Amino acid sequence: MPMSLRKKLMIRTQIYLDESQKQALKHLSAEQGVSVAELIRLAIDRLLAEERSRTADFEAALNRSFGIWKGHDDLEEDFVRSMRSRWVDRTARSVL
Repeated sequence: MPMSLRKKLMIRTQIYLDESQKQALKHLSAEQGVSVAELIRLAIDRLLAEERSRTADFEAALNRSFGIWKGHDDLEEDFVRSMRSRWVDRTARSVL
């Protein structure tokens, strides 16, 4: 989205680019007719949108799995206890 259409307050920041990144952005900027800063903002927006999508996909899968074992009595109580104790042991070790 061109900067003229953005309605957000912009906060100035600095980043470090290597020479090849700077040249590639400069070339793309001229080719697309937008500033290097706008290209960087668009790349950041795309990265954040991908992360939100990945998080939403995970949460949707988690929600679909809720209650999956409800009504199943084919799991032995000893097995469940064993699995829970292993999980508790692993989480306790990871905290240390």
